[in-house]
Amino acid sequence: MNELLLGAISACSFIAALFFLRFWKTTKDKFFLFFALSFLIEGANRVSLVLFFDLREGSPIYYFIRFISYAFIIFAIMEKNKQRQQLKNNPTK
Repeated sequence: MNELLLGAISACSFIAALFFLRFWKTTKDKFFLFFALSFLIEGANRVSLVLFFDLREGSPIYYFIRFISYAFIIFAIMEKNKQRQQLKNNPTK
């Protein structure tokens, strides 16, 4: 049952990555690219958990990969906020 649920989570992560890639292709906004990378890493992490780690989430590498994935999201939000702040301070650009 755990493998089935991890497979569903990874499939949904890959689908979310494809949606964000489509939005990035349309807008060329890095925000969507970073979100796509994050979901792609998260989906691959779930697949690797089933294939290589025998469902042991306590492994440090599992949490490090998840940290990298979430760091992409945090970085994307910070960059978007920085861009908005720059536009707010310099409306002529």
